[in-house]
Amino acid sequence: MSKKKRESFFWASYSDLMTSLFFVMLVLFFLTIALLKVRLEEFEKIEKIKKAMSAIDSEYFEYNEEHEKHVLNVEVQFPTDESEINTLKISTQAKLIEAGKKIQKSIEKINKEYPKMKIQYLLIIEGQASKDGHKGNDRLSYARALALSKFWEHKGINFGKNCEVLISGSGEGGSMRDPIDEKNKRFLIHIIPKTGIILENEKN
Repeated sequence: MSKKKRESFFWASYSDLMTSLFFVMLVLFFLTIALLKVRLEEFEKIEKIKKAMSAIDSEYFEYNEEHEKHVLNVEVQFPTDESEINTLKISTQAKLIEAGKKIQKSIEKINKEYPKMKIQYLLIIEGQASKDGHKGNDRLSYARALALSKFWEHKGINFGKNCEVLISGSGEGGSMRDPIDEKNKRFLIHIIPKTGIILENEKN
């Protein structure tokens, strides 16, 4: 093969290689754009869901935007070293029942608004305690949060199979403390749409 033919063959092969690489890069570019679009849609829908969850009835909940948590607006005054809900006043128990129903209805409402989405939630019930010098406040705040979860369950309040309930107790610590220490005998509620949410399938 002459030098001229070898050079012609080289440049033809080089041209084919560059053309192939161009199409590969083009395909990757469009795949990246498509993936970014899906992620953006997912983010926008998660933000809509978060906004909807933040709007639970203000009679029973006060939403803290900075910490993305709800303060349960029900004053609970447990007797010393007690954690069972039945040790609270009947009127307080009734308010706790209504508060649980508000969470349940909010989740049900969002599920109806987004029927084609498989939304998963984390519902964190956090107990707090005032700084009364009790050595077991960490344990006690957890026990009270657990008692509230069981109380709601016993009263037929069901947050659905797509909602996982977690219990925590921050005792005398935590970032959300009321300046009036006596008011820290309370519950914080954190409702989180899980990441990995499955997007709406428009074809269904």
